[in-house]
Amino acid sequence: MPNFAKLVPVMGKDGAIEVEGKVVEVMRNATFRVQVKNEKSGNTHEVIAYLSGKLYKNNIKVLEGDLVKIELSPYDLSKGRIIWRSKS
Repeated sequence: MPNFAKLVPVMGKDGAIEVEGKVVEVMRNATFRVQVKNEKSGNTHEVIAYLSGKLYKNNIKVLEGDLVKIELSPYDLSKGRIIWRSKS
């Protein structure tokens, strides 16, 4: 299992780890496959993410290729929640 804690050691609300990534695939049920790059080793990892309530409620569209900010749980680093979509 890859070590995601080295990506960006920014701790968000409730001890969650915040990282930035790029949406690779849009899947059904508002879930997304997001590619996250490890800054130190240069390796890329994929995370399954879903929309946060704020994005879902305000009908924010997330498409393939968008840059997003993800909140990862320290318990399961393969799943996360999209909390921000970058304006490009």
